[in-house]
Amino acid sequence: MAIRSEQSRQAILQATMKLLDERQPDSMSVQQLSIERIAREAGVSKTTIYRWWPSKAAVIIDTFLENHILQTTMRDDLPAVDALREHVISLAKVYAGYEGRLMAQLIAESQYDTATLDTFKTLFWRPRREVVNRVIERAIAEGAIRGGYTPDELAEAIYAPIYFQLLFREGAFDADTIAAGFELALHGIAGPRHTSGSAAGIA
Repeated sequence: MAIRSEQSRQAILQATMKLLDERQPDSMSVQQLSIERIAREAGVSKTTIYRWWPSKAAVIIDTFLENHILQTTMRDDLPAVDALREHVISLAKVYAGYEGRLMAQLIAESQYDTATLDTFKTLFWRPRREVVNRVIERAIAEGAIRGGYTPDELAEAIYAPIYFQLLFREGAFDADTIAAGFELALHGIAGPRHTSGSAAGIA
């Protein structure tokens, strides 16, 4: 029974990704997708889907995470700043493809559906944020990033440019551009004449 259940779960995840994959001829948007359509593609009942997920958004986010986490791992065998740099570049590489456009749709849908926003934060945003924050805390302990800011504030400075580019489609997602943006966040934007400590950068 457990094997059959896992087979059904994987069929649902694979069907969802296929339906959302813009490279497929019959693909659809996040907004167009429905539980009924997922069930039909996966060959299961809606009841089977609701056994694991409370909503369409939850199915989509889990589908996204199945591949996303594997492609954007945070390494613990590197100095913290190097691990952050590598993670930012790997994230941008994923977002340069159709997965990025899927993420943009999820974020857009979250803006007018509070249930989707809560699901997105619970399943994706907060767990990933915790991973990033732990590495930032390690970078501070290693002396690579100065203290005085919370890990959340530092994470926003590092990752916000990626989501800006994702949503507005401004700039490039190539490794050199993203690495340059990371260095800008790391070293700050204050000029040499700026003496106030309130905005002197994060490194």
